[in-house]
Amino acid sequence: MSKIILISGPTASGKSEFAVKIAKKVNGEIINADSMQIYKEIKILNTRPDKNLTKKVKHHLYGFVSVKKKFSVGKWIILANKLIKKILYKKKVPVIVGGTGLYFKSLTDGLVKIPNIPVSFRKKIVDYQKKVGQKKFYKQLIKIDPKSKSKINPKDVQRSIRAFEVKKLSKISLFDWFDKTKSSFKKNQFQKIYLDFPRDILLKRIEKRCIKIVNTASIKEVARFKKMKVRNELSANKIIGINEINNYLQKNYNLDQTREKILIKTRQYAKRQATWARGHMSDWKRLAPNEIKKYIKNFK
Repeated sequence: MSKIILISGPTASGKSEFAVKIAKKVNGEIINADSMQIYKEIKILNTRPDKNLTKKVKHHLYGFVSVKKKFSVGKWIILANKLIKKILYKKKVPVIVGGTGLYFKSLTDGLVKIPNIPVSFRKKIVDYQKKVGQKKFYKQLIKIDPKSKSKINPKDVQRSIRAFEVKKLSKISLFDWFDKTKSSFKKNQFQKIYLDFPRDILLKRIEKRCIKIVNTASIKEVARFKKMKVRNELSANKIIGINEINNYLQKNYNLDQTREKILIKTRQYAKRQATWARGHMSDWKRLAPNEIKKYIKNFK
């Protein structure tokens, strides 16, 4: 049976480099599973793989969506499923790599078949959220859909709106819809690998990355981004560094403060990724840093 390799891990764990080495061993092609690396206008702050990596192995679904466009896990899984089937048809191996847990969940567990939400209906929900504010909106959400309380961060506007509109329109919780789904592929096709770094080592890698990416080029990247006037509710605004460097440009922070703010937020993100992995990736093969080299060497 044709295998599908899944590679995940926290930010700064070296997933992209690891994926290229694995793909070269198995005649594979890489598919992005990072929701922030899809954007074409941002490539430094989201640490999108550079040409040194992409020239070695064919890469898909990187830098293809405008920051001004809405993109969802539903759109990603449709594209990913098509690419996986295409790669398998060529007798090659799909290697899916990234840090977005929901992308992997949609791939291994299936695409949620939620009814389409009419634009006019969605607009009413969005307008209501803006009118009452996120704090009150979230309270209303957990009142109509109690399951959201344990699934959605109170500050996550986009997911709160999504859960609210689904429950209001379909009368079914978003998370009940999730439970009804199944994958396009067989469970035993997936070979799941998680790069599991001890926290002290990971924090040093994160710090090194933050120092590296906050530079003239990333500052210009954010300046261009801000000129595009991306709507606040769009996910591109969540890219770590956008808000912090914008504050630097507005002279609210100096460069050292900017790096420190980005470092703190990246650490928090890594912690959330680790929490997700404990809850949703317990059956993945975990690799410690000292095991990676040998694993690649013996990989078949």
